[in-house]
Amino acid sequence: MTCILNNAEDFATTAMAGFASIYARSVRPVTGGVVRSTATPEGKVAVVVGGGSGHYPAFAGFVGPGLADAAIAGDVFASPSAHSVAHVCRHAHRGGGILLGFGNYAGDVLNFGLAAERLMSEGIDVRILPVTDDVASAPADKASQRRGVAGDLVVFKIAGAAAEAGKTLDEVERIARLANKRTVSFGVAFTGCTLPGSKEPLFTVPAQRMGIGLGIHGEPGISEDDIRPADELAVTLVERLAMEKPAGSNGRVAVVLNGLGCTKYEELFVLWTGVEAALKKAGLTAVQPEVGEFVTSLDMAGCSLTLTWLDDELEQYWCAPCDTPVLRRGAIIPTQPAPAFSEEKGTVTFGPASAQSKADGKCVAGVLGAIAKALREAEAELGRIDALAGDGDHGQGMTRGSAAAAEAAEQAVAAGAGAASVLSAAGDAWADRAGGTSGALWGLALRTWSGALSDEAPLTAEAIAKGAQAGYDAITRLGRARVGDKTLVDAFDPFVATLCAEVSKGRPLAASWADAAQAATKAAEATAQLTPKLGRARSHTARSLGHPDAGAVSLALCARVVATKIADPS
Repeated sequence: MTCILNNAEDFATTAMAGFASIYARSVRPVTGGVVRSTATPEGKVAVVVGGGSGHYPAFAGFVGPGLADAAIAGDVFASPSAHSVAHVCRHAHRGGGILLGFGNYAGDVLNFGLAAERLMSEGIDVRILPVTDDVASAPADKASQRRGVAGDLVVFKIAGAAAEAGKTLDEVERIARLANKRTVSFGVAFTGCTLPGSKEPLFTVPAQRMGIGLGIHGEPGISEDDIRPADELAVTLVERLAMEKPAGSNGRVAVVLNGLGCTKYEELFVLWTGVEAALKKAGLTAVQPEVGEFVTSLDMAGCSLTLTWLDDELEQYWCAPCDTPVLRRGAIIPTQPAPAFSEEKGTVTFGPASAQSKADGKCVAGVLGAIAKALREAEAELGRIDALAGDGDHGQGMTRGSAAAAEAAEQAVAAGAGAASVLSAAGDAWADRAGGTSGALWGLALRTWSGALSDEAPLTAEAIAKGAQAGYDAITRLGRARVGDKTLVDAFDPFVATLCAEVSKGRPLAASWADAAQAATKAAEATAQLTPKLGRARSHTARSLGHPDAGAVSLALCARVVATKIADPS
């Protein structure tokens, strides 16, 4: 477990501050992440990478000449918010466009994708690159569904070298996509990992057993087997990856043997002797192999092996010089300090609002405060449900997001905001603080919902129902989940349908919302009989069956809390 911390809530941000202080030669902090502390030429393509914290050296350790220009970090195992991604990208942009790289996880895909849309609307050319190297997470014919693990290092290294060489954004994107297509990883875990502040690991592995096909967010493996001698484990890893050798390969491979956080370097060196022998037996030549910690999972014990099938072009960029906190190779790249800059933090202001809308805004803030209290009390249970087939951080994310939303709502009320502005500010705060998939979806839903309200006209049942429908439509459009996928949509769909139907009949809001909350609760309970089709849980259908979806459960809980608050506003 994580023993050195002050406040679990601030673990990720405090760790990033310490990292930026130690490695000031390479990076300097900005809100949400770090950027190079060395100057980069105007017109250079910016390679920006990121994801959740808890994976050091990924992703901040990849920043420096020859690799990444910036990194964004969310909370532990949670995607950074779209706001943070866009903010860091603006600091990294030098006029040549941005290649935005991340692991292929639902929260990252959503948040980085939303950020890219915002940046492109500002005139910045952005290409997104989800890394898909984990062979355990999907078959070869569905490679686009694979999640990203330690292959991030190789893909980002090759992309960064191409950008450092002055290639255009089109060329950097092409080379990076080729590297991703030719990169595969496979790993095993001997123990689970424990979130900072938690007393129990996200999953456990029986003694003398190992989880096969682990995930780097604390997801359990897809199966278990007895721990094997190092040479046998090496053969297992190499043979599984060698199955994916592309036609026409020259047999030269970039190799990364990666420790997951608690496996000692000496153990990795022992394993490497077996990996090296197995590679030779398979007719493969290792090119500048790397052994160490590159993409970890807090205190998880285990390892992964990554191979990238090189051609002449990819090998050139894999072997090119770089100088970062985690990886240094080749000739020293001449650098100069980047120009000084400061981050402007303006005061949020709101437009005029009627007295009635200000009063309604105060009611909205009260509802959000009640939601935050309920989610805080349910945090452990929501985390337990989520850990059955996911990474166990849902309760934590919902608690952080709702608390930030409630605080932002109170501040908006104090500033004289109307109901629409209060809900909009709360949605932005929820997304920014929670990160991850649920944070992005809740932030999107609340902000979209606010568009149906007003800062002038009083709140009506019709406007609230219209906002609910708009929020649902936005989530299904951008999140791409549908009823039956075992997500929060399974509870949100009947909630919205019932609310809109009852309001259209002229029934009072309190009665309509109560019926909608009951429909959401029933649907959330029914998700226990579903198998997940999206996100990290998709690889663990057997573990998920018989247990409800955490996102659906939390949405239904929030709906019930609001029903109670509407019935008794005191």
